[in-house]
Amino acid sequence: MNNFEFWAPTKIVFGQGQIAQLKALVPAGARVLMTYGLGSIKNNGVYDQVLSALSGHKVVEFGGITPNPDYDHMMKALPLITEHQLDFILSVGGGSVIDGTKFLAAAACAQADPWALVTSGGDLIDKAMPHGAVLTLPATGTEMNRWSVLSRRSMDEKRDFGHPSLFLQFAVMDPATTLTLPQKQIANGIVDAFVHVVEQYVTYPIDAPLQARQAEAVLLTLIEQGRRILKDPKSYEARANFMWAATAALNGLIEAGTTSDWTTHKIGHELTALYGLDHAETLAVVLPAVFKVLRVQKYDKLMQYGRNVWGLNHLGGDALADAAIQATEDFFVEVGVKVRLSDYGIASDNFSRIADKIEANGALPLSERKNVGKAEIVKILEACY
Repeated sequence: MNNFEFWAPTKIVFGQGQIAQLKALVPAGARVLMTYGLGSIKNNGVYDQVLSALSGHKVVEFGGITPNPDYDHMMKALPLITEHQLDFILSVGGGSVIDGTKFLAAAACAQADPWALVTSGGDLIDKAMPHGAVLTLPATGTEMNRWSVLSRRSMDEKRDFGHPSLFLQFAVMDPATTLTLPQKQIANGIVDAFVHVVEQYVTYPIDAPLQARQAEAVLLTLIEQGRRILKDPKSYEARANFMWAATAALNGLIEAGTTSDWTTHKIGHELTALYGLDHAETLAVVLPAVFKVLRVQKYDKLMQYGRNVWGLNHLGGDALADAAIQATEDFFVEVGVKVRLSDYGIASDNFSRIADKIEANGALPLSERKNVGKAEIVKILEACY
């Protein structure tokens, strides 16, 4: 096992009716900026619950945060913080709302150019405003980690960045808030969380059996509860199990002492930036292609993944690797997410441009072996088609 540090300071308040706990979670006397998305919280009762819990606070609202939150839109919120002398930010929504708010919390305290906070990967962040969240869409795991992702559509950019100050002070997670979500958002959330786990697990063998078994447990739970939600969309218990699994997928626990490979995410970010695909749509397309192109270096873990997650104990060798990859694709399709770029009408003439952008962003080389360059990215994209 590799050396590691693990720190998870975010307080999780989980369960039905827990939004009312905001009264105690938000500091007394805090002047709150409440951020949210495109308005679904006003239709499902969450908005009213939050305002009721914050009735003793000054609250300024900032909405309209889109999936893949946009830098230019988030910058419109900065003057509100100064104008109203706000000192706490509460995100109410899914991972995109939380990610956009993490940027805002850092930008409000920064001396550097706000976009540089992002392009530096977070290295220029010193501190951030105190912030918490009410999570309404399980998927990204951002509610319990130090990472964020921000797009800048005017530049066709999508970047990830992180800093310890971006941990939330708390995250309220009420699975009942997910019961009105469209099936597409649930499907995307399942895929997003699933790929988070796989990119920390299907790398190369490390003598860390606890982390491997924890990863397998999260994957098995996502498969089981994802199928359960498809059959019974109104099951609170299935939503609760899915919500917690999505958090466990990226809170740092299964990665501690191991290695990871974020090739799928890096390529996926560029597909979103250039073509506007949902984040999970890019992951479902790219992950199986990464398996195919890098199968030799991932071979042993693909074997373990096939046996322990998909139950393919009757197979061995190449047949097992092929079946594990196929089972992954089949599951994504089963929950409702396509697995080919051609399914989205994307031509194959921009693959070199995508590789060039990843290189220009300073992300190369990729993979757990740091051996994926532009040529390999093009091969992966060709395998996506």
